[in-house]
Amino acid sequence: MEKRSKYQQKAIKNYYQNRDAIALQRAQELVTELYLTEGKARQRHWKTLATHLAALDIKQAQIDHLLEQDNPELVATLIQELMKKS
Repeated sequence: MEKRSKYQQKAIKNYYQNRDAIALQRAQELVTELYLTEGKARQRHWKTLATHLAALDIKQAQIDHLLEQDNPELVATLIQELMKKS
């Protein structure tokens, strides 16, 4: 396996240190997309959002409930609570 440069090592380290913040920001962006899309695109955004919520250590039962409700407002409320904690 190739050795990584110091720059690459630092970039990888920074990514993993900020993984929660990245997932939270992406979840915020996806909530906006959910308000604006319909059909297959909306389903795709829900699937991606579920992945990011799992990365934020949200219980799978809660994620399933949010997907079942199909209500972006519920996700927005959850994200606001997560932002207060961080």
